[in-house]
Amino acid sequence: MAVSDAPAAECHGRLKAYIILAGAVLIVSSAAIMIRYAQADGVPSISIAAWRLSLAALVLTPLVLATRRPALAALTAREWGFGLASGAFLAAHFAAWISSLAYTSVASSVALVATNPIWIALASWLILKERPSGLLALGIASAIGGSALIFLSDSRAGTSVGADPVLGNLLAVVGSLTVCGYLLIGRKLRARVALLPYIWLVYSASALCLMAIALASGQKLFGFSDFAWLMLAGLALGPQLLGHGAFNWALKHLSASFIAVATLGEPVGSAILAWLFLGEKFAVLQLCGFAALLVGIYLAAKAEEAKQP
Repeated sequence: MAVSDAPAAECHGRLKAYIILAGAVLIVSSAAIMIRYAQADGVPSISIAAWRLSLAALVLTPLVLATRRPALAALTAREWGFGLASGAFLAAHFAAWISSLAYTSVASSVALVATNPIWIALASWLILKERPSGLLALGIASAIGGSALIFLSDSRAGTSVGADPVLGNLLAVVGSLTVCGYLLIGRKLRARVALLPYIWLVYSASALCLMAIALASGQKLFGFSDFAWLMLAGLALGPQLLGHGAFNWALKHLSASFIAVATLGEPVGSAILAWLFLGEKFAVLQLCGFAALLVGIYLAAKAEEAKQP
């Protein structure tokens, strides 16, 4: 009886993972909208990034100290160093990406910041001399072509929401490049460090970096409206903790490659929410670039999956 029930239990677990993953994509898709609302309410972009990570780290701290103190004590100096470096890359990512949303449309920003699989693939090709498969090469070409179309569309007056779309798009690309460092270091460190101590260390390091940048640049960190604090708390509890936490939980039931492809729903979800709540419209050329970019990221993810044993 127990043996016959095993496939049903496994199927139930996977179905639950699909539902939670879909919810996580929706939660993460809301980040850009909350950021836009906070910016419109007078919160500087760096301060948004600083409070997003700081509040998330504050929520995690008592939990980690109560349940994972021995794991923290067991971390080596090298692992602490890697964690701090990963946090610094994450800080650079959020500083650049959140700043981009003050200049360009949500659709362009979120689509371009999601291109990190392309940059990692290009680095492996150009630096590590790893010959790309035909599928990967096609994905890279599609993503680069899509990015070019988005830049071309946004460079034309009136085709994009934002004060300086080209600058915003460049900041989104910088955000994508810097998150590659965070992901590559995290992949190495997570092989030896449990999830909860790892995210606490990285989020705390990132929060310290962003707070230091905000203070050094004279950014306002207090005195915001209740609505602005609600948006900041929502960013920390929703996209940062629940959204990304659900992605990591789903890894127990679904492949990393499948989750990587599923996260492509974030740019789509963000664009739809921006259309509904912010009234952002799309130019035809921008939509074409958006579609080509997502196809390129999808092909790159599938090529990575094919490489796995």
